[in-house]
Amino acid sequence: MSRASGILLHPTSLPGRFGIGDLGPEARRFADFLAGTGQHLWQMLPLGPTDYDNSPYQCLSVFAGNPLLISPERLAQENLLDPVELERIPAFPVQSVDYNAVADWKMPLLRRSFEIFTQRATSAIRDEFQEFCQKNSSWLEDYALFMALREAHRLAVWNTWEDDVRKHHTDALGLWRSKLAHIVDCHKYQQFQFFKQWAELKQFCNERGIKLIGDIPIFVALDST
Repeated sequence: MSRASGILLHPTSLPGRFGIGDLGPEARRFADFLAGTGQHLWQMLPLGPTDYDNSPYQCLSVFAGNPLLISPERLAQENLLDPVELERIPAFPVQSVDYNAVADWKMPLLRRSFEIFTQRATSAIRDEFQEFCQKNSSWLEDYALFMALREAHRLAVWNTWEDDVRKHHTDALGLWRSKLAHIVDCHKYQQFQFFKQWAELKQFCNERGIKLIGDIPIFVALDST
């Protein structure tokens, strides 16, 4: 086995205009930097969605990706976000991540991207989305419903919800799934975009001889799906 070296850097620590690092252009620039300096490894730590403490080891799901890592620039390039949105950016801190401020700005942005997707996405990307949902249905259906239910319950921990929902009764979940269908689909869309951008970044890195080292979120949050 040949020897190799690299750098550990969580994508949230990448520089950028949006208050938090993401899977967009700055991640590619970092990959080019690694390749240019003879490095071959990029260790990232877990990339799952986080709760109030923002720790990658306290995820809301072991399968899902963190929507805060979705690149707005990549969405705009795909005509799934109005470029004007990227001109109205708050004055985020430069040396640290203010997660609350980032989430307050970025999550509505992702919801607007979903509305654009539902209204005028091409048939090709719609088919790509449907294929993603089908391939990942074993975890995506429950995750998207769980996240929609969290919103409906104002982020209250799941063990304080209605008894039939807590106990995963099929009829109760079916009613909520129907009631929250649009929000459920929005969470599916966010996962679709996360994994699409992740796959594109992985290919970009691999083409430059950079291997990505992930990690397992071994301390999954109680409040998780």
